[in-house]
Amino acid sequence: MNRFENSAVDTLMPEMPRRQMLAWLGGLACTAAAMPAWAQPAAKRGGVLRIASLANPSSLDPATGGSGYDHTYLWTIYDTLVEWDYESLRTRPGMAEFQFSDQKTLVLNIKPGITFHDGTPCDAAAVKFNLDRNRQDVRSNVKSDLSTIESVNVTGPLQVTVKLNAADVTLPAVLSDRAGMMVSPKAVQALGKDHDRMPVGAGPWKFVSWADNQKVVVARNEKYWRSGLPNIDGIEFSIISDHATALRTVTAGQNDLVYGLSARYKPLIERAKDLSLITSPTLYVHQIYFNWSRGPLSNPKVRQAINFAIDRNSFISAGMGGVGEVAGMYLPSVHWAFDKSVSDLYPHDPERARKLLAESGLGSNVEITIGGWNDQDALRRNEIVMEQLGKVGIRCKFSVATVPEVSGQFFGNEKKFDAMLSAWTGRPDPTMTYLALFSKDSYYNAGRTEASSGISALLLESREKFGQNERKAVFSKLQRLIMEGAYSAPLAFQYDVIGVGPKVKGFKPNLLGKPKLLDASLS
Repeated sequence: MNRFENSAVDTLMPEMPRRQMLAWLGGLACTAAAMPAWAQPAAKRGGVLRIASLANPSSLDPATGGSGYDHTYLWTIYDTLVEWDYESLRTRPGMAEFQFSDQKTLVLNIKPGITFHDGTPCDAAAVKFNLDRNRQDVRSNVKSDLSTIESVNVTGPLQVTVKLNAADVTLPAVLSDRAGMMVSPKAVQALGKDHDRMPVGAGPWKFVSWADNQKVVVARNEKYWRSGLPNIDGIEFSIISDHATALRTVTAGQNDLVYGLSARYKPLIERAKDLSLITSPTLYVHQIYFNWSRGPLSNPKVRQAINFAIDRNSFISAGMGGVGEVAGMYLPSVHWAFDKSVSDLYPHDPERARKLLAESGLGSNVEITIGGWNDQDALRRNEIVMEQLGKVGIRCKFSVATVPEVSGQFFGNEKKFDAMLSAWTGRPDPTMTYLALFSKDSYYNAGRTEASSGISALLLESREKFGQNERKAVFSKLQRLIMEGAYSAPLAFQYDVIGVGPKVKGFKPNLLGKPKLLDASLS
């Protein structure tokens, strides 16, 4: 392993200090039974895992989807070139070994014997096809993640050499997310847009069916490249947007697991006779997305006023069951790049919000249109935001729909709203988050306009620095620029709340709060 590989893997994603992790949990504990590794029984093979899932996928093609809720579905169908540890997000080899031969050259050595579900090989040509498609295809939503790639070259039957136009230490982490999920070139070329609904990957399970807002079904990939895995024969995702109903299906034994629940359901899981509660910290942040290219939100004073008007502690208390961490930026206090001075920029200050609105020149009453989710907990959060903004003279006109519907209406061509009360589910590296949310052509930048020229320069610098302390200094500048410009309003970080039935064994949560199910088994 050379100097660049050490830098990319070991300093990019440091382990989280145990004491800091426990403090962030704030008294929550994983109540699932834990046994020492030597005492764990061998995982049983077989059975169908039934999961209550809260959101319909936006797409089952990793390049074209736009919802953070997609990942749990995608990880059953696709593997990634690079993977990460569940607790720290430290990168490690996945479908490929990787190393930087120099700061602008990343070499990927693909593991032998990997085939797609349609029987075609996942070789160097297939990896090149995927990387080129992800960075060039008109329908790709991950272009910004791969913007530093200059060329992708096949340098051996199982070797790809990626040349960069600038140093980019984040690229391995990028390849652990959507951009590194490998799809079958044969299937994409044959199906075109239909691949969104008939996906073909090389993951542990094969796609079987998808009934919109009802069910997604996958079945074991008998030729999976990891010996002995997966443990489970198949997975059935029942799509149930109402949290209470989703939990009831698990307590009744109709489903085996529900994830991503509101914290107010924690006591119900604890009291349930046959359920185990798993809670874990996540990067998942509730926020108000702004389209800063239009209407009142093109005025920075209005955006700043919104940030001062929100009482984030009350939002957590009334809208999240009292469980969460105030978010004044995009990284929680446990994260290695957290900056308290940035996080404290917007205390609850209604008077200052009113003053900023007066200075905006738009009058004392401003109206904005907001898209929001339509489940019970989301409707309550919508009401809280509407009430708090109304107190300072900002009238909100809410429209609600399912997660993928409202996301498409806000980020897609329709551009239906000025803002959206939604969430950002986090990414393995901070640069990925800031690129996705604030770079000019990113899908998650609704206005497709540059937030600030300074942001672009700092994003580039964050990719060029290999040392953790150097990167932290860059992120401090970047985060301050974003929050001082008030290009969004982060509100609160959510803890993962998962209810697990008695048959599920070996399930592990992760910091992204998006379950991976490869190690799970059924008793």
